[in-house]
Amino acid sequence: MNKNKKEQRFGTLPVFLTAISTILGAILFLRFGFAVGTLGFGGIVLIIIIGHLVTIPTALAISEIATNEKVKGGGEYFIISRSFGLNIGATIGIAFYLSQAISVAFYIIAFAEAFTPIFELIKSNFGLVLPKQVISVPALIILGVIIIKKGADVGVKLLYIVIAILFISLILFFFGTPISTPSEIGNIYDNFFNNSDKFFIVLAIVFPAFTGMTAGVGLSGDLKDPKKSIPLGTILGTVTGMIIYFFIAYKLRVSAPMNDLASDQFIINRITLFGSIAIPLGLAASTLSSAIGSILVAPRTLQALSLDSSFPSKRINKFLSKGIGSMNEPLNGTIVTGVIALVFVLMGDVDAVASVITMFFMVTYGSLCLISFLHHFGSDPSYRPTFQSKWYLSLFGALLAGWLMFQISSLYAIMAFVIIILIYKGINKYHRHRGGLESIFQGAIYQFNRKLKIYLQRAKKKDQGWRPSAICISKDTFTRNKSLSLLSWISYQYGFGTYIHLIDGYYSKETNIKAKEIFEKLVTKITSLSDDVYIDTLISPSFTSAIAQVVQLPSPSGMENNMVIFEFDKKETEGLEQILENISLVQSGSFDVCLLGSSSRNINYENGIDIWIKNWDTDNTNLMILLSYIILAHPVWKKAYIKIYRVCPEGKYEEEKENLNNLVSTGRLPISTKNIEVIELKKDIELKHLINQKSYDADLTILGFKEEIIHKEGVEFFKGYDEIGDVLFVDANGIKKI
Repeated sequence: MNKNKKEQRFGTLPVFLTAISTILGAILFLRFGFAVGTLGFGGIVLIIIIGHLVTIPTALAISEIATNEKVKGGGEYFIISRSFGLNIGATIGIAFYLSQAISVAFYIIAFAEAFTPIFELIKSNFGLVLPKQVISVPALIILGVIIIKKGADVGVKLLYIVIAILFISLILFFFGTPISTPSEIGNIYDNFFNNSDKFFIVLAIVFPAFTGMTAGVGLSGDLKDPKKSIPLGTILGTVTGMIIYFFIAYKLRVSAPMNDLASDQFIINRITLFGSIAIPLGLAASTLSSAIGSILVAPRTLQALSLDSSFPSKRINKFLSKGIGSMNEPLNGTIVTGVIALVFVLMGDVDAVASVITMFFMVTYGSLCLISFLHHFGSDPSYRPTFQSKWYLSLFGALLAGWLMFQISSLYAIMAFVIIILIYKGINKYHRHRGGLESIFQGAIYQFNRKLKIYLQRAKKKDQGWRPSAICISKDTFTRNKSLSLLSWISYQYGFGTYIHLIDGYYSKETNIKAKEIFEKLVTKITSLSDDVYIDTLISPSFTSAIAQVVQLPSPSGMENNMVIFEFDKKETEGLEQILENISLVQSGSFDVCLLGSSSRNINYENGIDIWIKNWDTDNTNLMILLSYIILAHPVWKKAYIKIYRVCPEGKYEEEKENLNNLVSTGRLPISTKNIEVIELKKDIELKHLINQKSYDADLTILGFKEEIIHKEGVEFFKGYDEIGDVLFVDANGIKKI
């Protein structure tokens, strides 16, 4: 056997023991009586229920995910990073690691509380007031040294001992007798739900009592069969802990008056049989076991993070990933965890540390539930866990975790999210090449989009208003991109655009490979120009066959395509001739047709769009105006304006002026009356010369055309506009409603 290969020899029991020992920890002995006394029996029952409405869906979610793929070292971090991607995973993983490291401090601080009787004895006999750190600091150092020297094996062996002590203490607690008379204690219905205004404050303090259920997942890299051990150990630990807490709450309430429960931190000593010995031992055992569980998993999370190069330095990643022994024990990770824990141990405030832990655990649990939900919703065929939760439980757990964060403390919640955002920004800057966020959302978005398209298709109504769903076909993408820009302007707010890059040739393995390579280049090119256009490639032996295929393509938006855009260079006629030969083919599909004549002039987006309306533009007028309005919605056109020129025969000036003003007014179009000009075309005036003169400075000029004119004049109709910039020729399929 390869000696360098990690020996994985733990079964289900260590997962369960790590979970239950962390669940039945410091809060149980130090704060649970306070919680019962403050909120009443009904209040604490509600806290247990709410807490487990987060933890149970999380336990089910993590069990589900763990049975779909091999969970390696890092536990929750491994699951999140392999689902959300390494950058998001590292972000949440670092936050989760910090909560695990702080948890070590939390349990060590609570461990020192077990020596309170000794501190009081020293104070009464010698007058010395010793800080709890005289116990907590050496305890942390000794525990760290043991774990470093002996590894996870000794940690798990210690768990067996402390769990035995913990359960003996609990048995003695349940066999204990009330400290007051029944009349002083009252019944459980007295003050059943008390101090509701303090509910979320108490929840923040008590919630870490329920967070240990995933502690065993951190041992994933050391388990023989993670797919079996993680679900069984985690769920068993969660359910067992919840049941025990219900009984503990009842026992506390029927054993002491409410005031005593709320004010006496060690009232559990007085209730328990042989409490002066059993409870300090139980507290020491529970907190020590929880500390052991946390100090076993936290360094492994840190080690997994560094193995994925999550930190912005190869030296740091190499240092933190260092392991020793056949099981690759995280040596340096344990040292760093111990140092972080030491900082918080010196703080010594149980409640403050508990609130910090709560926030980061909520983030982690919410993320795990969200991953499970997205996997369900995305319906990925490769997601086949042998254990399955329900999507609605996962969604509920994710939403509840987020809601509780803000209910407990909006400030702490905002701080937690700010820290996570800053961590993500740093990681994403260092690892720009690593994506992954889209991988889990892609399936969900695909399913949502698929169902939405089917709904739109079946719910389609005739009178639903017009909006452009344009498709553009071009083989000149890498030499001219103005048609892509036009499509982007149309698609930004009111429409949808599909851009097809045409590749000449017959479909084959070679052309297919070429198409994929071009597509990758297109993605890069179009991303820099527009985020609003859907792109694809098409292989076709001729322009005509390509058009025949394109006009039959369904729109990715779910709408039917209703407009086809072509682009040509105004200085060349070859491309234009090819387009005009196929206009009738496009119009047979009842499409609006746009021909963009590109010039070499750059657009400055401030000189506006000029629209020229002629006598025979009855069908085209509204579409030309609507397109100009839609284009101006794009941010690059925010300083531009629309100007309309209406060309009419002599003697029709007043009539056409009034008609056009009414059209603009009733259509609520942002066109000033001073930008509407009616021109009586006299016989001695050449229209193209007038357009070149009036629209010389325009960024875009829109003109109408009809198929009959193409048959009559052909290419010549589109020539002669050399003095102006880009020209958009529009042929509408019927009158559009403004």
